[in-house]
Formats: sequence, C-alpha cells, structure tokens
Amino acid sequence: MKTKESCVRECANVAMINRSINSLQEMNNELENVSSLFNIMGNTTRLKIVYLINKEEKICVCDLSDIMNLSVSAISQQLKKIKDLNLLKRDKIGQTIYYFINPKLKKFVDTILIHFNEDYITKVTL
Repeated sequence: MKTKESCVRECANVAMINRSINSLQEMNNELENVSSLFNIMGNTTRLKIVYLINKEEKICVCDLSDIMNLSVSAISQQLKKIKDLNLLKRDKIGQTIYYFINPKLKKFVDTILIHFNEDYITKVTL
C-alpha cells in the first residue's frame, strides 16, 4: 500500500542549502572522478582484474588471461579502461608489462575490496 509522503517545512535552511550548493560546486571534479572509478568497478570483469592485481600486488596480462580464461586482447582492453582512469600503473621488466594499483589510490581500492575475502565471497554466492 502506498502512502503519500511530502516535505513540510516552515522555512528553508538557506545557510545549509547555500553551503551545500557551494560544496557540490567545489567538489564537482572529485565527485565525477570517484563516480568514474565506481563505474569502472561496476563491471564484473574489471572488478575481478582489480581484485587480482590488488591481491597479488602486480600481475601481467598473460597471467590474467590464464587465470580468467579470457584472451590477452580482452584483458588488455579492460586494463586500458582501468588504466585510463589512473587506477593502475605499469612497470615493464624485459618484454613483460606488469600492472599494479596506483599507490595514490591503493586505500580507495582496499576500501572497496575490504569485504572480498574468500569467506565473504563464499557466503554471498551460496
């Protein structure tokens, strides 16, 4: 059953409204960047890639391809999207390129993945 809800106020909190408007304007770029990061992490394949890189600290495309049973090309396409948002950095050793989490965003990634341990994943998927 639906109930009708409405906001009833005697007067607007003008100071709070103006503060909030200014705050959103000041934080607009940062909020857009975080939104983009969440958008990237909202894709299961990319989330798995970030999870694996975060867990192993660094990993190459070929290893990700073997682990996830996807082509190197498919993994590379996903890595590019993640890297374009500066979430990943790369390090070339010989012919191999290793990807790792951007140290500036490590705490952000850790916070997102904090519940992604084997026990939690098992409970959620059962």
